[in-house]
Amino acid sequence: MGGRVLAARVDRAVHPHTATFRFYAELGDFLPVARRQRAFDHAFSGTPSVKDSIEALGVPHVEVDLVVVDGRSVGFEHLLRGGERVAVYPVFEGIDIAPALHLRPAPLRETRFVLDGHLGKLARLLRLLGFDAVCDPSVDDAAIVRFALVERRVILTRDRALLKRGEVTHGLWIRSTEAEAQARQVLDRLDLRARAQPLSRCTTCNGEIEDVAKHAVAEELPPHVRATRERFRRCDRCGQVYWEGTHFDRLRARVAQLLADRPPERES
Repeated sequence: MGGRVLAARVDRAVHPHTATFRFYAELGDFLPVARRQRAFDHAFSGTPSVKDSIEALGVPHVEVDLVVVDGRSVGFEHLLRGGERVAVYPVFEGIDIAPALHLRPAPLRETRFVLDGHLGKLARLLRLLGFDAVCDPSVDDAAIVRFALVERRVILTRDRALLKRGEVTHGLWIRSTEAEAQARQVLDRLDLRARAQPLSRCTTCNGEIEDVAKHAVAEELPPHVRATRERFRRCDRCGQVYWEGTHFDRLRARVAQLLADRPPERES
């Protein structure tokens, strides 16, 4: 008993203040299971900002859109002094929370992405849906952040530390390890289904696909395609030629599954 009492006194001396935190909805994914969907006390010393406290608990600031301290929405710079009740909410893309204080910058006018090098399959799916998605496994985190800021892109990553970098303004932590589930998360969180333009972008290089006259690509076509097809498209970047065939039908079916409101049920 004496040991536990002494430990408690030491903890109070090192961390003299506490605040009660509650993280809502998918923000719980960043927390230990015991802290999800419930209020818990967080001990701290000094007067840390709301942003520093949230990230100390494991939640990247770019995932947060609203913080309410003792019933009042506050900015990331708000300082904690102890005794507060802090409610933290995720990004609300589909609903209006005005007049509460949004903590993220306004959504980018054009939704474009840069993905870390481990999300190549997700990048191809986003391109299949018509979204500009850059993914280069050879670049490091600092280069990804610089590229995102210069080109005003949303960072997609499974690396939480990348999203905690102070200069990051738009980002999303990808929860699943399976590409189709990852794509649906992006569509759902950013409310993108209505903005999809399927089969308008090259899945290999991210270039835009444009109509092209048959005579301009005739020499590049297999004989049976040249004899049976009349409509063609070509990537403006890598030059890949596309035409409608059985592969095209499979791609359309995959697009329909991705854009459905719910994933297809797996056969038992």
